[in-house]
Amino acid sequence: MLWARWTCTQARRLPIEGVAYITGPNTGVHRDMPVSRLKFESLPHAIFLQRVTAQTPATSLEARLGQGAFLALRLVDLLAADREPASSDAFHYQWVATDRFCRELRAAATEGAHVHGIAASASDAHRLNDRRLIAPALLAYGHYLEDGMRLDEALDVLWTLVQVGGAQLSSPDAVAVRLRLARVNRKQSRFDEAEAAYVEAGELAAAAGDRYSELLSRIGRANTLLGRGNLAEAERCLQSILADARVAGQRDAEARAEHGIGVALVHMGQPADAIPHVWRGFELFEDEESRLRALGDLGIMLLMVGNVTAAEHALTEVVKRGGTNETVSNALIELMHCASSRGDRVGFARWRERCDARVADMPPNIRADFYMKQGIGLARFGQSRKAETLMEQALQLASGAGLHEFEFRIERIKNGLRDCESLLHGETTAAAEPVFDTQELREVSASLAQLAG
Repeated sequence: MLWARWTCTQARRLPIEGVAYITGPNTGVHRDMPVSRLKFESLPHAIFLQRVTAQTPATSLEARLGQGAFLALRLVDLLAADREPASSDAFHYQWVATDRFCRELRAAATEGAHVHGIAASASDAHRLNDRRLIAPALLAYGHYLEDGMRLDEALDVLWTLVQVGGAQLSSPDAVAVRLRLARVNRKQSRFDEAEAAYVEAGELAAAAGDRYSELLSRIGRANTLLGRGNLAEAERCLQSILADARVAGQRDAEARAEHGIGVALVHMGQPADAIPHVWRGFELFEDEESRLRALGDLGIMLLMVGNVTAAEHALTEVVKRGGTNETVSNALIELMHCASSRGDRVGFARWRERCDARVADMPPNIRADFYMKQGIGLARFGQSRKAETLMEQALQLASGAGLHEFEFRIERIKNGLRDCESLLHGETTAAAEPVFDTQELREVSASLAQLAG
């Protein structure tokens, strides 16, 4: 059924790793060098100045945030061990100018607070001659940029930490920055760079006796296999990691492995088999954000197997509990999709309105997903012209952001819109009936109903 096939496109957003940890220092692996450094080698961090050229006027907050990040990172560069040390006076004058500019941004936006924190940490590192002090601010900013899907900028920040921190970085920070570099590279489908960083993180973790980070490195490598399309091998590796995590008593790594196995099975076309694994991951996770991500993915998978009611229980719980903008936006989009799949026009309109209120804060991949599923919903309700317009918007957005796999998916759906009108009533009714009904799925559905209260 066409609508059922559309529902199955949800696997795109299932987190293939879920590692919220980061890692460290000087690798010397130049393959990890960010695109920004390769393009603008003569002016490091120029990727942030692109915000200035893209903004009208250039005095907008977004443009000033880009300028602030550029200035703060240039200040950090003065600390690098492989350059002539800056005199105290030279560093002081540059710090004063940078601090004056960034201090104004601190209260204006969350990103401004990150940028000012980097400048302040650079000052402390210079005063105390301890480059380790720059790590927390740079790791936090890299994480923030990654969450906002500013991936080239995130790579620039993380690579700065590797280059400037060097051998001075603590072992946990050294591992953390490599895990984060690997994750960001993987999100950009730069799998060779991702795998190299994961391997290095694992070696550093093993040398430090950090069993947990070593397992995270292995999970990351399995996820890289998943990204390359080697699904069976990825699942095999994750099963092995799951067994090792249990023996080691590493509950969080066990949870991530369970979640990862579920993702692999979904990509292999086995959502019914995937659901119990993701539910076990949800039960094992101790941090709230990971639990919410697992709940969101459960909602997507349950919708894939046709259990709309259980899917809505999971997704509504995500919205109720809150979480990151990405997690909540994804859940709202899926709730809108659930409503259209069971022919609920009122519910569809209500969730669409809530999504609309968040559009400005959605990164390109989530916004394109919203337009696509809104188009699907309108097509289900017989508004094919509006649906085509939204599909075209989604396609242009995906193309502009380089989301090539998404482009292909939208094209397929867009091309099928004209064939759907005669099927609308029958497909909507069929999508509301569960396709799979096993004891495990019934137990998960019952647990979600109890969770939703």
